[in-house]
Amino acid sequence: MPEVPFDAFRYAHERYHEIAWMCQNTNHLVPREAIEPALIEAVKDRRYPMYPLASGDPELIELLRHGLGTPTEFPPFLTGGGTEALYMLTRALLGPGDEMLASDPSYFIIHRFAELTGAKVRNLPIYRPPYRLTSERIQEAIGPKTKMILLIDPLNPLGSGYPREEVRAIAEIAHDRHLILLNDVTYRDFSEHHALATEFAPHDTIVVWSVSKNCGLAGMRIGGFVANPELEKQIVRFNTNDLGLNVLAQVAAKAAMKSRPQWIAQVRRQTRANGERVRDAVLQVPGATLPVFPSLANMFAIDIHETGVSPERLQKELLVRHGVFVRAGNYLSHEFGARFVRVSFSNPTSDIDRFVEAFPRAVTALRPAGPRAAG
Repeated sequence: MPEVPFDAFRYAHERYHEIAWMCQNTNHLVPREAIEPALIEAVKDRRYPMYPLASGDPELIELLRHGLGTPTEFPPFLTGGGTEALYMLTRALLGPGDEMLASDPSYFIIHRFAELTGAKVRNLPIYRPPYRLTSERIQEAIGPKTKMILLIDPLNPLGSGYPREEVRAIAEIAHDRHLILLNDVTYRDFSEHHALATEFAPHDTIVVWSVSKNCGLAGMRIGGFVANPELEKQIVRFNTNDLGLNVLAQVAAKAAMKSRPQWIAQVRRQTRANGERVRDAVLQVPGATLPVFPSLANMFAIDIHETGVSPERLQKELLVRHGVFVRAGNYLSHEFGARFVRVSFSNPTSDIDRFVEAFPRAVTALRPAGPRAAG
C-alpha cells in the first residue's frame, strides 16, 4: 500500500494538550474568565436549541462597530469568521478580466478566492525593506483591469505594518482611481497605533475583521466586514448564513468585546515580551534571521535559508520531536516560501520556553554539513 502522507494538523490536533500551538497566529492569552462564564450561562440557559437572530446580536454589532471606529451608517455585517467575509466579497465584486493588486508574502487564501472568480492577482514582491507595499509601488502597478487593492495591516506573515500616512496615501489612490480597497485588519489589536483605511476613504474601503486573533476565539468562527451600503448590498447576495451565526459564538464574542478594555493591554505586553524571547532564540542560531522586528502583529517570519534547512523539514522536526507547531512558508509565499517559517507567539510562557529550547536543537539536527551551515 502507498505510504500515507504526514498530516501535521491531524497529528497536532490528536495531541492538542501536548503541543505548543505556534502555527496559526492564534491568541492563547485572553483570560478564561473574560469569556467562559458567559458561555456556560448561555448553555445552562439553553440558548442553543433555537436559531439566533438572523441579523446578529444588536449589542454585539454595536460593540464591534465601536471597537473598529467605523461610521455609524456602516454597521458591521457578521459572517462565519473573517475568511467567509473574504470569500463573499471577492465572489461578489471580482470576475473574469478583473485584477487585484496584492503582495507576496501574503495571506494567500484571499488570493485563491479572487482567482476562483476568474480574476487575476498581481503579486508585488515585498520580501525586502520596508517589507510591505508602498503607495508608490501600488500607483505604478495599477493597470486598466485593476479593480481591487488588498491591504493587510498588520501583514501576515511578516508582522510589518503601515504608518498612518501610508494608509492615507493608499486610500487616496483607491479613491482617486475608483478602486475597491480591501483592508484586512485581523491583527490590528496587536498594534497600538493602527490606522483604518475607512478613515480616509470610507466609501471605497471594505474592512474585514475577526475576533479569532484579538479575542482568542479562532475556534468560534466569527468575523465580518464593514462596507458602504451599496457595496454591502452586492456582497450579502453571497451570504449563506440566512439563519444567523452560531449563537454561542456570538455570546463569546460579546463577552470578549465587553471585557476587552480590561485585558487587551496586557495581551499586547505579553505578546511583545514573547516576541523578544523568540528573537533572542533566533539570534543564537547561525544563519537564522528575522526580516521584521519588532512585529506589529503576533507572528514573525523566521528566515532560515542560510542554515540550509528546509521550512517543511523544520516544521515536522519541531512538531514531532519537540511538540512545537510552526508553519512552513510555502503556505504564505510562492516566491519566498522556501526561505522561512512563520511562528506566532501570543502564547503562554511555557510555550515560549519550549520554543526557545527546541528551535536551536531542531536546526542543529537538520543542518547539513558544508559552507552554508558554517556561515
